[in-house]
Amino acid sequence: MARETTRALRLCLHHMALLRRPPHPAASLQRNRPFSSLREGKRRGLLWKTLVGVSVGVPVAVGVRYAASEPRDRRRMKILTEGFGRFCRCLSVGLVISGDYWWTTNVALRGQDESSPSYLAKMSACHQRAAECMVGGALSNGGLYIKLGQGLCSFNHLLPPEYIRTLQILEDKALNRRYKEVDALFQEDFNKTPKQLFKEFDYEPIAAASLAQVHKAELFDGTPVAVKVQYIDLRDRFDGDIRTLEILLDVVKFMHPTFGFRWVLKDLKGTLGQELDFENEAKNSERCAEELKHFSFVVVPKVFWEQTSKRVMTAEFCDGCKINDVEEIKRQGLSLKDAADKLIRTFAEQIFYTGFIHADPHPGNVLVRRGPDNKAQLVLLDHGLYQHLSQRDRVALCKLWRSVVLRDEAAMEEHSKALGVKEYFLFCEMLLQRPINMRELGLSNILSREETTYMREMASERFDSIMRVLKSMPRPMLLVFRNINTVRSINISLGAPVDRYFVMAKSAVRGWGNIQAARTGVLPRLWVFRWVRTTWEGLKFELALRWEMAAMSLTRSFLGLLSYVGLVSLDADVYEYLR
Repeated sequence: MARETTRALRLCLHHMALLRRPPHPAASLQRNRPFSSLREGKRRGLLWKTLVGVSVGVPVAVGVRYAASEPRDRRRMKILTEGFGRFCRCLSVGLVISGDYWWTTNVALRGQDESSPSYLAKMSACHQRAAECMVGGALSNGGLYIKLGQGLCSFNHLLPPEYIRTLQILEDKALNRRYKEVDALFQEDFNKTPKQLFKEFDYEPIAAASLAQVHKAELFDGTPVAVKVQYIDLRDRFDGDIRTLEILLDVVKFMHPTFGFRWVLKDLKGTLGQELDFENEAKNSERCAEELKHFSFVVVPKVFWEQTSKRVMTAEFCDGCKINDVEEIKRQGLSLKDAADKLIRTFAEQIFYTGFIHADPHPGNVLVRRGPDNKAQLVLLDHGLYQHLSQRDRVALCKLWRSVVLRDEAAMEEHSKALGVKEYFLFCEMLLQRPINMRELGLSNILSREETTYMREMASERFDSIMRVLKSMPRPMLLVFRNINTVRSINISLGAPVDRYFVMAKSAVRGWGNIQAARTGVLPRLWVFRWVRTTWEGLKFELALRWEMAAMSLTRSFLGLLSYVGLVSLDADVYEYLR
């Protein structure tokens, strides 16, 4: 018994010694591994739950916030998310077009003759793809992007014809919003629906463009009106779109340092913002009507203020066809020459005399119809974008245009400097949008192939000089350039039946005469004095022009006679002059 007790005691002591012994590393690792795996599993589970919670909870929270918000706040939240999409769309359009041109010129057409039919056909197809891509992007983004596309349409002497044909869709058939948006906008501005504000209202727009769509309606007294309704989200997205364009221009400038147009957008930002205020547009239209009332062939639709707000403008409904619709003008039995002459005189009057200038006279904003005298009558629409040119700049511009037509180079330099431009000859060619031959007084309204090539090469090879000219001239001249170029484009589309340069020069002389008469104080009140003064200035211009043309003709004849009889030897430059 004692022996068994002793053995049991020894066994217990042995077990106690084993318990006191430090654990073996391997055994410790085996024991700790399940606990470590458990902790890692818990951490992973917590991370997974956090990710799931964020991915589900944030959208739910945003959705709840969106559902509980007012309609205007919902629209702003939607615009914020769509703004990133518009930026990406712009970037992708630019990359696609750049890549397409690079592949076409460097791979598909590598080594081919630029005058071959195959080369021309493939380049034409590339231009068409690029134009369609631009239109698709502009229509998807809307707003300012459509307005930029409209501006490109007037550069028909620089851009390939594929661009002009395709971009024309942006002039008056652009966007079409749902009926609910129109009702929502009227409720916000008038606390009424269109059906409550008008006797009749057609929800189907008759025209839709960059900033608004136009509906035909009828007042309760039976008066037919045109109701211009701004896109409901346009004001909220304006700043974002401007910022997007600024970023894209910064990217382009980084890739092409000489292409710096961000300053243009900065200068025009305030002016473009004015277009969003339809009450301001209504005031502009009334001022335009007052200043052009002496032109019986100009009609500016009357504004109905009770049905007008910051985003809705109601005006007299005026029918007519677009001024570049040649077939319709002919069908009405109207003269293309008469329509073009009146168009040029109208906007020349604003540029050279009134100084209150319509900056967006594209064909969709100028209609033609038969007037009471059975001749062409112009209807001026869309008065949102106007520019004011100071009297000092108008005087310099009047004299500059006159000196260009008369080929007075010293005066061209003098009056260009008065407008802040040193590179006067380039400035004059940019102003007229054509090459200037100092040996010829005539200026053809339709550029020859050589002249078109010259202008395109000038735009690419002298880009830095052009940028210097644009930056040095008065800022209002940017939109004046747009007006002049758009009118030039319309005159070309009508077949250039009018000598635009001469008609504008006569308007410039008359405008300068009116300004001079107005400076004399009391006498301007006598219309006879003003008429005599302007008639005298116009007569002097006519005489000077005809004298210069006669002098050039006599000089050519005299030199030709001397060369024929062998008394003088003429070099190549003189032969070119005689030709």
